[in-house]
Amino acid sequence: MVKLRLKRCGRKQAVYRIVAIDVRSRREGKDLRKVGFYDPMKNQTYLNVPVILDFLEKGAQPTGTVQNLLKKAEVFKELPSSV
Repeated sequence: MVKLRLKRCGRKQAVYRIVAIDVRSRREGKDLRKVGFYDPMKNQTYLNVPVILDFLEKGAQPTGTVQNLLKKAEVFKELPSSV
């Protein structure tokens, strides 16, 4: 099963990549694909929406924090209603 989760990148300041990753992998493990970026200090978010929608259509589950970020960016409104 694939999840969309945050992967920490910053050393002193917390900066995160949003990645598609296998559930059994650890947080800093090998990701399948990088799909976004989140900086909580500057409140900046970059999302690769077509790729995220593709993963969601295939059954990927976002974690709670990633789901909140996707709701803010209104990504779920772009999903087909059949999914």
